[in-house]
Amino acid sequence: MNTQEDSQTVRATSLSRQFGKRVAVSEVNLTLKRGEVLGFLGPNGAGKTTTMQMLTGNLAPTGGQVEICGIDMLERPTDAKARIGYLPETPPLYRDLTVNEFLQLAGRLHRVAKKSLAGAVDLAKQRCGIADVGQRLIGTLSKGYQQRVGIAQAIIHNPDVVILDEPTVGLDPNQIRDIRALIRELGGAHSVILSTHILPEVEQVCDRVQIMHRGSLVFNDTIAGLKQFRGGTLMLGLRKPPSIEALAAISGVASVEPGGGTGGAGMFRIQPHAEVDPTDALVRASADNGWNLFHLAPAASSIEDVFVQLTHREETL
Repeated sequence: MNTQEDSQTVRATSLSRQFGKRVAVSEVNLTLKRGEVLGFLGPNGAGKTTTMQMLTGNLAPTGGQVEICGIDMLERPTDAKARIGYLPETPPLYRDLTVNEFLQLAGRLHRVAKKSLAGAVDLAKQRCGIADVGQRLIGTLSKGYQQRVGIAQAIIHNPDVVILDEPTVGLDPNQIRDIRALIRELGGAHSVILSTHILPEVEQVCDRVQIMHRGSLVFNDTIAGLKQFRGGTLMLGLRKPPSIEALAAISGVASVEPGGGTGGAGMFRIQPHAEVDPTDALVRASADNGWNLFHLAPAASSIEDVFVQLTHREETL
């Protein structure tokens, strides 16, 4: 038995979607393991929502395949969808129902057995921190509590995969903190796909990041791998540094900025040319000129750095 395959809850292979002649999503490959939280990012129009609609079975792909827990979405859509919980950007709430009434309706729609429904509602309310508002009308609740109700309906049938689209938009800082804590808790028992424009949120709650741009995946790595992303700046430390002009003249160096890092004086941020790696030339220049090199490494990247590099760079081509 292949335990790695058994742990996979989502597999999308060569997923594509066209609207007429316009290609919205092109050859996207995506995998998700049990207990993993995936941050799904991209600028507006990148194809994120279209991809999520295909993953949840709400939109048929033009090409490619989606499997949920090994079940083909096109061949067995009912069985595949039963393994998914989905919270769209606008939660599908009935404001004139109480929380209990709405979650009972959601449970029936998700085919929770009648004898198990009351327990499923109570457990979803407990996990989402809404046990004390079961008799309240949804329309009287704050935005934060409404988001919690939306998440509760997504997990009431104990799905293997939970997909959340912008779950913290419009919330205040305390509400955001509570929803993030809930997402981390969900990640322990489910696989979670989190689509968000709040980049620090991804670093706080996600294990892995995928970035889409113009319908294609342009980045796929862990949070640790993201911070070591080599598409950008080098940090250079010299004990006897030359002028910035001398460093800028070295082959492969596109630009130089003083400062940065923890080394204090003698630290420089080097932006390489796209086609030439200046690392060897910097080492040779330091040795030949007695600059006393003590540090040369890729600068640790924030998720914002990587996002801008991968999306803005292509926009300016």
